[in-house]
Amino acid sequence: MGAMLRFFAFVFACLSLLEVVYAASRTSPPAGAKVVRAGTTNSGEFKTLSAAVASLPNDGSSQSIFIYPGTYTEQVFITRSGPLTVYGYTTDTTTYRSNQVNLQAGVDAGQAGSDDASGTLRVHKDDFKMYNINVKNTFGPGSQAIAISQYGSRVGLYACGFYGYQDTLYANEGTQVYLRGYIEGATDFIFGRRGSAYFGGNTIGVRGAGYVTASGRESNDAGSFETGLTDVFNANTIVTASGASSNATDRQYFGRPWGNFAKVIFKNTVVTAPFNKALWSVWNSGDTRTDNILFAEFNSTGSGVSGASRPSFATVLSSSQAAAYSISSAVGSDYANWVDTSYLV
Repeated sequence: MGAMLRFFAFVFACLSLLEVVYAASRTSPPAGAKVVRAGTTNSGEFKTLSAAVASLPNDGSSQSIFIYPGTYTEQVFITRSGPLTVYGYTTDTTTYRSNQVNLQAGVDAGQAGSDDASGTLRVHKDDFKMYNINVKNTFGPGSQAIAISQYGSRVGLYACGFYGYQDTLYANEGTQVYLRGYIEGATDFIFGRRGSAYFGGNTIGVRGAGYVTASGRESNDAGSFETGLTDVFNANTIVTASGASSNATDRQYFGRPWGNFAKVIFKNTVVTAPFNKALWSVWNSGDTRTDNILFAEFNSTGSGVSGASRPSFATVLSSSQAAAYSISSAVGSDYANWVDTSYLV
């Protein structure tokens, strides 16, 4: 018995060591990176992300920015042509839970003039990556107020947090992946018109009554990929966010159709937030927009979907049907050329 106990202790120690090795830290800037540090007086460093972005050459060169811990209150607009990677300080690169960099603003669409212009972080460029940064729109209920407005292709957001209430994450154009992060909101808080996005291994926090997604796909154009402009969600967990309003029970849904050809697929989702039994919603009672949509699921589990009674416009996929919806179908079979696959689940 003693030998067996020692064996299991050895195995446990090895597994713990592997976990520590896997949970790598990033607490200093990579070689050549621009450095952002709140309140800095150091020569060559920047007090804001906007200033660091403005210092970059507007050419095709690859550039990087490293941000030290802090809260940076600003709106950031990124348009440079060359590849750019932005890193946040963290003691564990594998998860959003150790993020120590917060980028925030509190601007709504009415004040800014458009959804995009309200964004705390506006990415209007291709070939962009960001790691371990929280992006927040602190405006709150009452209007569209974007945390990230994304208009680029080959964009990867890794272990990042996106916080808002209405219209948090605007995946409006291009190919993009959101992996191992956190996304929080209440009304239509993951939405877009012309983007194709893949969401994998995220925690999605619901703050109140509303809809996780609002796909704005407006035509049946198949686009470049097998299943057209699509939002594919795989292996995510949907929870009630900390501080959520008390009126949310039975008033939350996977999504509703902003566009007449909305296309959203949830696979292998664990739902503990208290969803309405229908799980999916029309746009509104006088304008349903459900004739040409694909709202589909496979292997939805958890207390939030117990006793579900889906409407006729919702589809439950078989395992073979679900297999057709993947990262390849969402963002293209060449995804491994630009996605950091170490974050895939």
